[in-house]
Amino acid sequence: MYKMKDWYIFPIVIISLLMTVQPLLAQPSNLSRYDVIWHSQSRHAGDAMPCGGGDIGLNVWVEQGELLCYLSRSGTFDENNAMLKLGRVRIKLSSGPISNTGFVQQLKLAQGYVQIRDGQNEISVWVDVFRPVVHIDVKSAVPVKVTATYESWRYQDYVLTDNRECRTNSYKHLQPFPITTYRDNVSFSGNDVLFYHRNRRDVQDIFSYTVHHEGMDTVKDQLYDPLRDNTFGGMMRGEQMLPVGVDSGIYADARFHSLSLQSKQPVRSQHVMIGMEVSQSPTLENWKTALMQTMRQSSKDIASARRRTQQWWADFWDRSYIYIDSEDTAAVTVGRNYQLFRYMLGCNAYGKWPTKFNGGLFTFDPRYVNKELQFSPDFRLWGGGTMTAQNQRLVYFPFLKSGDVDMMKAQFDFYLRIKRNAELRSEVYWQHPGACFTEQIENFGLPNITEYVIKRPPGTDPGVEYNAWLEYQWETVFEFCLMMLDAYQYTGVRTPEHMAFIESCLTFYDEHYRQLARKRGRRELNEKGEYILFPTSAAETFKMTYNSATVIAALKVITMRLLELPEYRNDTVSSKRLKQIEARIPPLALTTIEGRQTIAPALLWERIQNSEAPQLYPVFPWGLYGVGQPGLDIARNTWEYDPHVVKYRSHIGWRQYNIFAARLGLKAEAATLTKQKFADGTHRFPAFWGPGFDWTPDHNWGGSAMIGLQEMLLQTDGRKLYLLPCWPEGWNAAFKLHAPYNTTIEGKIVNGKAVDLKVTPASRKDDIILL
Repeated sequence: MYKMKDWYIFPIVIISLLMTVQPLLAQPSNLSRYDVIWHSQSRHAGDAMPCGGGDIGLNVWVEQGELLCYLSRSGTFDENNAMLKLGRVRIKLSSGPISNTGFVQQLKLAQGYVQIRDGQNEISVWVDVFRPVVHIDVKSAVPVKVTATYESWRYQDYVLTDNRECRTNSYKHLQPFPITTYRDNVSFSGNDVLFYHRNRRDVQDIFSYTVHHEGMDTVKDQLYDPLRDNTFGGMMRGEQMLPVGVDSGIYADARFHSLSLQSKQPVRSQHVMIGMEVSQSPTLENWKTALMQTMRQSSKDIASARRRTQQWWADFWDRSYIYIDSEDTAAVTVGRNYQLFRYMLGCNAYGKWPTKFNGGLFTFDPRYVNKELQFSPDFRLWGGGTMTAQNQRLVYFPFLKSGDVDMMKAQFDFYLRIKRNAELRSEVYWQHPGACFTEQIENFGLPNITEYVIKRPPGTDPGVEYNAWLEYQWETVFEFCLMMLDAYQYTGVRTPEHMAFIESCLTFYDEHYRQLARKRGRRELNEKGEYILFPTSAAETFKMTYNSATVIAALKVITMRLLELPEYRNDTVSSKRLKQIEARIPPLALTTIEGRQTIAPALLWERIQNSEAPQLYPVFPWGLYGVGQPGLDIARNTWEYDPHVVKYRSHIGWRQYNIFAARLGLKAEAATLTKQKFADGTHRFPAFWGPGFDWTPDHNWGGSAMIGLQEMLLQTDGRKLYLLPCWPEGWNAAFKLHAPYNTTIEGKIVNGKAVDLKVTPASRKDDIILL
């Protein structure tokens, strides 16, 4: 610590300090206008406000004068692969309920925390970005006793009896045997509350059940298993707080037991800390030791931890933003909700597991989404440990232009962990190499058992999901390969594991479709030396396809991008193999509709199953058509005249028409769809969209909205930077976005013109093409 007199001796220190705090001072003037401020208390958990950091998410609300928080953390997968919450915390003041008079609840985006105030009390709720700890600071104008209550609805084993409730785990439906959510352990530990769930070894878990029924027992000991010994929970502690008893009650549709701590004596300030631990610990004692270490470290210097956390959020906001000013209030809402959703994504910046498309860390009691679903707060549709790749991709693509590539690690690591499991599928079922990733994939790399279907006709290929929507849909993994390549292109950071992963995915297609062709006849390639890509799938929609547009576009772009890398150009063996694969890829199929040439979903198909638009996937994500590209008229014709594309055009959920419109330079359509995408959701917090086709808050809704807005402002093609390719007239803005080759572009848009442009590095300014 420098004293005042030292400043005259070390002026350089002042400059350094000012540079350090500058981000804290730069953004709030713009960002604070997007703070969500409520002047009345909430009706229930459905009216909560998100708060978080690191990999912790909280739902924070004040109801009937009491503060409540749901606790969530990445990786809390139980024996059934449900993603369980870590409980609920309730704060009461002895002076009486938090008053409605002068009530303010505010999400302070710039500092990343929630503040609640009334006439005489102030409560701050924040999460340490660098340690898994929640902090609740209570200040009162008069001395009060603060009661902190931990509430658990998993106080006893619970057998699921409603088929719909099974959708929260990986069984998805009731089974001939009981599906049980096993109880947590909750108790006082000295003056603290200790709570945890440790996956049991003496019961059948979904991993063993899936391995057996999918015929993988012979390699079970080689498979990655994320559920074995998984232990998650935490500890609640308060300075000078003592246990005051246990109680029970009911909230929404779930009965709970509770344990309370209370201030030893009336105080004007009270700090409550909730530390968390999630790990596959070999013993419970190992897990407790890790938790206690977190508690000890976090207790040492809370003020310093808060400063570091606030600086992290300041840096987060400074590295990317889109602020919009317009007479069009819907456009202003776009700018606000873009920031709000990016904040929600930032709450899982450092999770081991990716942010899930079906609610992320912010789900709540299902009755407030659908009143017919009267289950516990753990409920979410489409499972906890099940990853739907078609949806997940939309959550993670926007991280590139927002400069949050470091936050993509959780999604990439998800695939790296299960790569070997996916390769073993190929070896067991088809005796060839390469990683086969299905849709509706578990966090251990095998298909969801219900989507796989246990009861199937004799002779059915054991490696194929016996599912009308999902059969032969293996190509979505290439979109994550594309993200890996883009992350490399954006940052210049090489990751050999990513390259090996991409090669394994290509190997599967090369090996598998030549094998299928040999089983049908003498030749493994057609008369042109090209793959016979049958059967494939064009997303979940066009089924049993021959030469699917999604498969061909993926293979073309991935091989092309790999061949551009120096490590492949300089490796004769790898280069030769990739060029061989590239030469075997057939061309995209085109067709004619109303006399106009369009992109076909495939050369041939048997049926239509869903309502996606894979005809336009060569536009996004694959970038084979678009602004500045040849054949733009063909892609626009597909948008305008393909009856399937036209029929299902909307903004709901995972639909990505806003992105297609932006990539095609359709200004009016992109603006309309983007305003619809970013319009306030039906819940009190504006960015809690959904359920759409999935669940609330719908993160693939928010992700697709973000991508579309970014693409309206900036598109890239190799080294080309197309600025304002689809930006509406009348939307003034300030922005900072990222581009390939460690490039940032920041500036303002005034009356349709880009001004005050700053391009870093400056040499990249020559690559900008203003449209």
